[in-house]
Amino acid sequence: MSQQHRAAVLGSPIAHSLSPVLHRTAYAELGLDGWSYERFEVDEDALPGFVAALDDSWAGLSLTMPLKRAIIPLLDEISDTAASVEAVNTVVFREDGRRVGDNTDVPGMIAALRERGVEKVESAAVLGAGATASSALAALARICTGPVTAYVRSEARAEEMRGWGERLAVEVRTVDWERAAEAFEAPLVIATTPTGTTNALATAVPDRAGTLFDVLYDPWPTPLAAAWSERGGRVVGGLDLLVHQAVLQVEQMTGAPEAPLAAMRAAGESALSPS
Repeated sequence: MSQQHRAAVLGSPIAHSLSPVLHRTAYAELGLDGWSYERFEVDEDALPGFVAALDDSWAGLSLTMPLKRAIIPLLDEISDTAASVEAVNTVVFREDGRRVGDNTDVPGMIAALRERGVEKVESAAVLGAGATASSALAALARICTGPVTAYVRSEARAEEMRGWGERLAVEVRTVDWERAAEAFEAPLVIATTPTGTTNALATAVPDRAGTLFDVLYDPWPTPLAAAWSERGGRVVGGLDLLVHQAVLQVEQMTGAPEAPLAAMRAAGESALSPS
């Protein structure tokens, strides 16, 4: 009998997570018998007890909101990338029992952009100021050679984004959300806001649009992404990010040298397509 290896995604709400589809597809493609990947509804209060109850059959965890920061005190070590944004979305259980946290959202963003031909930009704009926006700044710290303008709804959010900029050594300028359409002048725009937030901006997309990275994936395309494509701009979507960060998670949890990116993306697209 082959040894059992368990992994799962935790969060709240979690019912619509695509992570099981992506990870299980990877296990099947890689011929990893005995590997399972589930989803569990876990909030911040329940997280310590859940982690404490895990046995040595567990290989790793994926964390989504609201657990990316709450998991940190429960770990033995976190990567520099995770520390830079105070967010862990990946935990690997080592054979010696150590729990090691990482953030694959940041390199996942970079990989998704690189796949679409975006490797360096002279400036960028970020729509929003939540947890995903800090990951976007960390990614931009590696690929943006100039300033980043963040469009936010409050001075508190603006201060937070400037603080992240200082930590990540990125020059961050903040502008009120009412002027968000000005973001589209940048060669790269990263939209990190919840569903519906950018819908009203779809009519403001210029004829010469650069690259839009919209982190949403369901429903897709968003009105903003659709308008961007219609005007000939390059669009990177939330599924691109989800797949690239999941590829890195699979490789870390299983030790596989290369996760099956194309098969995982196809499985994600199939799961999202209307039945």
